[in-house]
Formats: sequence, C-alpha cells, structure tokens
Amino acid sequence: MIISPGRRYIFVHIPKTGGTSLAHALEARAKKDDILIGDTEKARRRRGRVQGFQAAGRLWKHSTLADIDGVVPDEDIAEWFCFTLVRNPWDRMVSYYHWLQNQSFEHPAVGLAKSVSFSEFLRAPHIQDAFASNHAATYMTTSRGVDCADLYIRLEHFEQDVEPLWSHLGFRLEMPHLNRSDRKSDYRSLYSEADAEQLAALCSKDIKRFDYTF
Repeated sequence: MIISPGRRYIFVHIPKTGGTSLAHALEARAKKDDILIGDTEKARRRRGRVQGFQAAGRLWKHSTLADIDGVVPDEDIAEWFCFTLVRNPWDRMVSYYHWLQNQSFEHPAVGLAKSVSFSEFLRAPHIQDAFASNHAATYMTTSRGVDCADLYIRLEHFEQDVEPLWSHLGFRLEMPHLNRSDRKSDYRSLYSEADAEQLAALCSKDIKRFDYTF
C-alpha cells in the first residue's frame, strides 16, 4: 500500500494482481511525505513512519482501506484518488499457486501448494474461503462500509484502464515486471472443466463486475 498526502492518492495492493510492479513505479516518484507500507527497499527505509500509527487493522503491503482507519481520516479517503489492480481470477489462482511453491516461509498455504496438485489446492476449504470472501471491493471499502474505489485497473487491459491514474498524477510511469511467477503463460491448461466452474463460483462477484471469462 502507498498513501500519498502530497499527491492525494491511496494505492491498495491486492495480492497477485501485478501490484508489485506498480508499487515500484509509484515509489520511484514518491514524495518525501509518502507512506510506503510494504517490503520494497524504499518501504523498509521508511518503516519507522508507520510504527506510531494506531490503525484499525494490520499495516502491511496488502492492507485494505478498512485497515488504515486511524491512519488516514475518513474525509481524506473519500476525497483522495483510491485505486487498485485486479486480475482475471482463473489466472490469479494459478499465479498464487505457483508463487507459493517457490516460497520458504511457514504458512499453511505454502505447505499445501508444495504438497498437492493444483486441483486439490483450489478445492481446499481455506483457499476457497479466502478467494470467496476477499473479492476486490473488500479491499476498497472503509471500516464504515463505504466503497471508496475511484479506479480498478484490470491487469489484462492495463494501458486502457490506467489512463485516469496518469491524469490524476499528471505524468506517466515506467512499469517494470516484477515478482513474476515461474509458470506456463496459459493458465487454462491447469483447469479441468469442473475446476474452472468451481473457481467461477468462488469469484463470481469479481467475474461479473469486471467482465472476466475463462
């Protein structure tokens, strides 16, 4: 997450949507008072700035707008430009699975991804619960239940969708491609028909909202 009082924006980083690349691009033009919450080198250097905040939720790279209650006033969240990236859910699940397989930290999802097939991973109850309950709007809703999203940028249509962000910033950013998963480019090859339908049911809200198809 990036909170920029100077440029009056909040970037919310939904996991496995290409947000690391956008965060690096934004941080390259960061103002001195920008609050960088994450694990990039620049964010680590500024980590002391968030230690005194009394936030409603966890302050980390994937914080939601509800989490930063107590850090940013409601009126600022309502007035500032709040944006995020979203991604085709079928593709995102595959990316998440392969990314976990290359991690070494202790977490139930890491152990699961390393020990079962993609189909078994997709059908694990806690994975299904996480994807079904954490649709895009949950990241962009304040602790008082107000949806403050000004822009959802679809990763697959980045150049088309990002223009309102460039207009708000007053400049364009050079976008690196970081945190890439080691995987085949065609996510569809990992799905059976039944698995594809299962994912469609889990992520129906995002699929409908952003007009995604398998």
